[in-house]
Amino acid sequence: MHSDPTDHFVHVRGAAEHNLKTVDVDLPRDAMVAFTGVSGSGKSSLAFGTLYAEAQRRYFESVAPYARRLLQQVGAPHVREVTGLPPAVALQQRRGAPSSRSTVGTLTTLSNLLRMLYSRAGRYPEGLQRLEAEAFSPNTAAGACPECHGLGEAHDVAEDLLVPDPSLTVREGAIAAWPGAWQGKNLVRVTRTVGIDIDVPWRDLPKKDRDWLLYTDEQPRVLIDRKGEPDDSTGRDYFGTFWSARKHIRHTLADTKSQMMRDKALRFVRSVRCPACGGTGLRADALTVTFRGLSIAEANALSLTDLSAHLRPVAELTEAGAATSSATSGEATEVAVRLSADLVERIAVLLDLGLGYLSLGRRSTTLSPGEAQRLRIATQLRSGLFGVVYVLDEPSAGLHPADAEPLLDVLDALKRSGNSLFVVEHDLDIVRRADWVVDIGPGAGEQGGQVLYSGPVEGLEQVTESVTSAHLFGRADVMQPHGRSPKGWLHLRGVSRHNLDGLSVDVPLCVLTAVTGVSGSGKSTLVTQVLAELVRRHLGQAPEDAEESELEIDVDDATGLESFDRLVRVDQRPIGRTPRSNLATYTGLFDAVRRLYAATPEARERGYGPGRFSFNVAEGRCETCQGEGFVSVELLFLPGTYAPCPTCHGARYNAETLEITYDGKSIADVLGLTVDEAADFLAEVPAAARSLLTLREVGLGYLRLGQPATELSGGEAQRIKLATELQRARRGHALYLLDEPTSGLHAADVALLLRQLHALVDAGNTVVLVEHHLDTIASADWVIDLGPGGGDEGGRVVAAGTPEQVAEADRGATAPHLARRLAARVALRADAGQ
Repeated sequence: MHSDPTDHFVHVRGAAEHNLKTVDVDLPRDAMVAFTGVSGSGKSSLAFGTLYAEAQRRYFESVAPYARRLLQQVGAPHVREVTGLPPAVALQQRRGAPSSRSTVGTLTTLSNLLRMLYSRAGRYPEGLQRLEAEAFSPNTAAGACPECHGLGEAHDVAEDLLVPDPSLTVREGAIAAWPGAWQGKNLVRVTRTVGIDIDVPWRDLPKKDRDWLLYTDEQPRVLIDRKGEPDDSTGRDYFGTFWSARKHIRHTLADTKSQMMRDKALRFVRSVRCPACGGTGLRADALTVTFRGLSIAEANALSLTDLSAHLRPVAELTEAGAATSSATSGEATEVAVRLSADLVERIAVLLDLGLGYLSLGRRSTTLSPGEAQRLRIATQLRSGLFGVVYVLDEPSAGLHPADAEPLLDVLDALKRSGNSLFVVEHDLDIVRRADWVVDIGPGAGEQGGQVLYSGPVEGLEQVTESVTSAHLFGRADVMQPHGRSPKGWLHLRGVSRHNLDGLSVDVPLCVLTAVTGVSGSGKSTLVTQVLAELVRRHLGQAPEDAEESELEIDVDDATGLESFDRLVRVDQRPIGRTPRSNLATYTGLFDAVRRLYAATPEARERGYGPGRFSFNVAEGRCETCQGEGFVSVELLFLPGTYAPCPTCHGARYNAETLEITYDGKSIADVLGLTVDEAADFLAEVPAAARSLLTLREVGLGYLRLGQPATELSGGEAQRIKLATELQRARRGHALYLLDEPTSGLHAADVALLLRQLHALVDAGNTVVLVEHHLDTIASADWVIDLGPGGGDEGGRVVAAGTPEQVAEADRGATAPHLARRLAARVALRADAGQ
């Protein structure tokens, strides 16, 4: 088939990527095409794995072979033919943890322009030579503060962490950061020997003695006299060396191979603003250069709205004809005008997307998924491309309905500019706005991979086997409110963190609460930081990572924390950072599978234990690929690629291990099963069957047991964590905290998830979730709406109560959208005769 320039369609023939079943489909160009279907149905395999991959493959064929090494390539798709396909740009959701050095400025590339502006047009103090743009970046050797290496933070121990109880004496263990066992006793003996009283309360020791014990770099070696000690009959005198608490902590963090020791040491470390650079991460000379009275650090701290206003007077000099070529400060030169105008123009796109409250210096680690997604879209918008296909991965993910409106306006502008939009989407409101819909299904995994419908949206109503159709046109059952009443309250008063400034909020117990509000209103700060940290500290739990140990939260009063016996946080962080971590290992069900294989007669005869069936253990794994299943292949003029291991062909295990079978399958065969398939195969293995049941109940039956953690979406990782928690039979009152659990889920999968969450509440627990999904909010027992806007305009409770009460509120962005959704649900029930 040859492409006809008058034919405004992309023709796909024989697409067989992943679970696609040799799909043929025609897609209109210069239109917005929505790809729908349940999670795992094959939407992304068609949009990204086939269409985008094929567009990229064609582009790479036009590039010189040597240059291809510099470009990140995607694999050639399994498809017979694609015609009429324009060049493509992919806007995918990033997976994995963002870097602490990444900011709004680096994500949008605006920082490059601002650094150039300060380098070429800044006002320099007398005697300072012009600095290159790199000198204004904390991420380069030329610009990074030598003390904190550009991070803006110094990590150090703090007395209140090292000595949590100053009423204790040194002998009683006042210095909690010191090691235990013999080393701890040795340090107490050295302290006594150098003349410091070990039997007076810490608070009564002279300050010079306290500071010496905690912070000195001295390491005196003294003779320890054991006479008089309870065990002096067996103890001999020896020379003991002193370590201050700080030196011990630093030594542990630098040298220990034990994660447990590292985690313990991190409990005594706090992050403080670097005193050398004031937290800017920059060298002193770069901070002396100003533009319109502000240093680059001060400009980075402005909101985008304020930064645009700050630069506009210079940007508008072009129209006034006042640009000069030799102003003494450089602030009115042609370079300054051009760079300022470009910055103002680029920032305008971000303002249109409702992101004016962000600053260029805002770290990407603090951004919500919705904010990060819109930043990436805004960066593409400025490219001015024409005649391309933009392939978008759930652009509405993490967005409040009020934030989705400006996003849709931007997508419409892209389409009007002569581009095509291929959008993988679950938000039914956005699907309704599409020109064309391609519905994949009917189920997930092996039950999916077929095109159920391709055409205008209204035509999908007639496709009865489509789950999307049932939800889009009101035939599906909708989760109704449970109407539960609170059985107590958690009262927080005077909470300050990020944009929460003296916030007072009441969280009901033993119900499901949805915390709502536009992006940047403070939802995640309240739920995943403040609530989580206060309950964690009350329960005496260790922080999960160093970042948590540094959380500074000001709270005037908190009552009701004693209600909780347990804290369970279910977030979208990856379940593992390498392909060796997978669904089976994370949930623990693989332990039961390995025991099952070790118990087979042949395994017992050969002396194989459960460890033999781990692909991380040398005796059982394939040595060629070290249990990875694939090997790296170096190509001379092409980037390196990966291929199945030539020895084990991707099985991960050596031949001897694979000879052991259970019910006709090897251990590698089991890792290749989907959750649904494994549920049948392992039905007689209680420990595995329980895990598999909970995974199916949260809608993950389509995932393979051996699917690497790196291939899982944030939503899938979150549901795996929830399923892992659900399989544990626990008593007591737990607080479950979830951050946008419905993100990336089809309406049918949302219904599955909600049933599990409501079951947790019925079992006597409290569930609090950050949420944008209106049907989920409508099914909650209680809603706390934050706002009214984002950033400095947010951080306040604008409405709280039942969904019906919040819908009637006259403040906040959530009320009108929730009111419309509740009215629509009432109308649907009336039509159904309920």
